[in-house]
Amino acid sequence: MNLTRSLSRCLLPLAAAAALLTGGPAQAQDRITFKVIGQPAATGMVQKNKEKPFFDDFAKRTGLPIDADYKAVDQLGIKDTEQLRVMKAGLFDIVSLRVSQNSRDEPTLLGLDLVGAAPNYETARKVYEAYFDTLDQRLQKQFQVKLLGAWPFGPQILFCKKPVAKLADLKGLKVRVYDQNLAKFIETVGGVPVPLSFTEVHQSLSLGVVDCAITGPSSANSSGWPEVTTHQYPIGFQMAVNGYAITLKAWNRLNADQQAKMQAAFKTLTDDIWVYSEQLTKDAMNCNAGKEPCTTGKKFNLVDVPVQPADLTTLRDAVATISVPTWAEICDKANPGCSAAWKATVGKVIGIK
Repeated sequence: MNLTRSLSRCLLPLAAAAALLTGGPAQAQDRITFKVIGQPAATGMVQKNKEKPFFDDFAKRTGLPIDADYKAVDQLGIKDTEQLRVMKAGLFDIVSLRVSQNSRDEPTLLGLDLVGAAPNYETARKVYEAYFDTLDQRLQKQFQVKLLGAWPFGPQILFCKKPVAKLADLKGLKVRVYDQNLAKFIETVGGVPVPLSFTEVHQSLSLGVVDCAITGPSSANSSGWPEVTTHQYPIGFQMAVNGYAITLKAWNRLNADQQAKMQAAFKTLTDDIWVYSEQLTKDAMNCNAGKEPCTTGKKFNLVDVPVQPADLTTLRDAVATISVPTWAEICDKANPGCSAAWKATVGKVIGIK
């Protein structure tokens, strides 16, 4: 009997170790760490006040025995256009996915954020909810990652170091863009699109590499763009949607109950960011123009240019005439049926056939 007990005591730790080695579902007593790629620290408040605290306190927020080794992408030496590749290679477990920036590797992503398709938060939310399952299935199949949720930085507007009163004034100006859909639109209004990563923009504006650049008001404020520009034109080209994705390898380490807790935690986070993003956008617009109330950012003195109704019409019309056709040609080559799936989901929501 004593020998049996001794053998049992010896075998139990071995069995636990074997379970870990075989990558089985995480047990309550196991403590594991997920490696996480975050948003660039340079993007500001959402990363600093919502995303990073969530991952810093990951075990408590999820109710799971999991820690997060979180690092912002601009502190890793990894380009924000390479996130899906490094996830597929198994180098990280969770990524704060920059949707437009990774759309060259997976054009289906851009269906979340086509130019002109979501001019406000309410519409953007409808687009996201309509498209979630379609995009999740594609990412699982193509990159072995599961989508856990998505949220917007907010309307992506124009910042220029030259006077701009309407879209037609972009003729001949070099404009920083971050995806091919936006580049095509800027071309159609006479601008010269220049693809640049977010971290390159401040210096590029300062040196005259570009005359204008597009981002959200809060991100521009946090990174000091108003130091090197003079005008903001608040027409929202896109909503800069970003997502959270987990590798299927990491996801499948969790049992059904743990997966439900993980999904619920990310829903709480993303819902919170949707609300916070809208608050930040309104406040940052004021801060950039030196107006009150300005509670979250630094005050600057940009000229706040009123949006021309004709430009809003141009942007709205561009969805059917530019955004969808341009994107569909690229996406259907990489993912046959891509645009048809979009029209059957998002298209129904926003009235595009």
